[in-house]
Amino acid sequence: MHAKSPETSDSGMFHQPKAVYAVAFACVVSFMGIGLVDPILPAISSQLHATPSQTTLLFTSYLVVTAVAMLVTNAVSSAIGAKKTLIAGLSLIVVFAALAGSAGSIGGIVGFRAGWGLGNALFIATSLAVIVSSATGGFAGAIILYETALGVGIAVGPLLGGLLGTVSWRGPFFGVSVLMAIALVATVLFLPATPKPEQRTSIMAPLAALRHRGLLTMGLAALFYNWAFFTMLGYAPFPMHLSAIKLGLVFFAWGILVALFAVFGAPNLQRRFGTAPTLYVALGLFAVDLAIIAIWPTNRTVLIATVVAAGIFIGINNTLTTQAVMVISPVERPVASAAYGFVRFIGGGLAPFAAGKLVEHYNLHVPFALAAVSAVIAAVLLSTAHRTLAAADRGMDEDGHRHAGDDAEVAGEVGDELGGAAAAVDDFEREHDQSTIRG
Repeated sequence: MHAKSPETSDSGMFHQPKAVYAVAFACVVSFMGIGLVDPILPAISSQLHATPSQTTLLFTSYLVVTAVAMLVTNAVSSAIGAKKTLIAGLSLIVVFAALAGSAGSIGGIVGFRAGWGLGNALFIATSLAVIVSSATGGFAGAIILYETALGVGIAVGPLLGGLLGTVSWRGPFFGVSVLMAIALVATVLFLPATPKPEQRTSIMAPLAALRHRGLLTMGLAALFYNWAFFTMLGYAPFPMHLSAIKLGLVFFAWGILVALFAVFGAPNLQRRFGTAPTLYVALGLFAVDLAIIAIWPTNRTVLIATVVAAGIFIGINNTLTTQAVMVISPVERPVASAAYGFVRFIGGGLAPFAAGKLVEHYNLHVPFALAAVSAVIAAVLLSTAHRTLAAADRGMDEDGHRHAGDDAEVAGEVGDELGGAAAAVDDFEREHDQSTIRG
């Protein structure tokens, strides 16, 4: 998948300092949170006497807070340093995951999930940068290690949620809290102190970056795509009428496909067909997938098959849009990533709650039909930036300037959910430039 740098070796990638494994383990647990609650949504709804739309607020509070936090995470990291930012994020996750598990009402869980979202944003914004700076075996090896953690977390999250959910809906929340507490202790003990960056990032920089047409277009397309994605992820568990463990297995299969096509499928398709054509087809097929759900939302076999198959299109889209954003934006990558994350997660946060309300006021067909239309809108918006996407394949931003070469390409293939890749790439390039000057 990746062009290996001269200093990269496969054996070196698996012989890392304890600090790298501590952060990588925390990454796995963090990415579990994406699908962890899916298997227990029906149980929470039933046992806490909450409507599906109220229950889907678990996604809304988590993702909306994550979106807003995108505007400040880089500023915080540049002010206090990476290690302190990691510790702050991990501590928040430990506390709020445990509080969510002990909550006695749907409102309490929703509120605590918001705190969890803030912690997750702080952690992910710096985790890859820490892995890159601490890992042996070269930059590409660190990226692959991070991708592995991401894929394992996305795939295992629903399965763990289903297994713990068979005991109680509280189980997945307490499970995450315990696992993150282990990661927190390991990070404190094994990760050396990290220096503060030489340059601090302004809180207003991400909003100012949205004045660039290419970045804004990609962000708006991602908003509609995430509306489609999280309508499926947040509401599809309800009409399946499955136990927690069976739901966990369904979304485990979904997560496996997300990981495989993010790490392997997307780069191969991009090299063969280009970013823009691959995205158009992936979004078009995702729209068809959602339209099938909209037509037969109560057919369990159809619903399970389409949800699992959606992992293919989601994995491709996540990787290629992240890579394109990192290349086309004529601003620093952490700033571009923060701006992009802010816009796209607004759509993801609002979609599950809207799906529940649409079912209450209309019927089960409507939210999935709207999600299919949203995927088409995302493709149409991307088509307005076709030349910019084509330029991104040549390594140029929207102003026609060439971005960094091989190393940027390697990092761009990371299906990074919350922007950690961007900071890591910039840190690596600064160190590479300084070593070149010294040499």
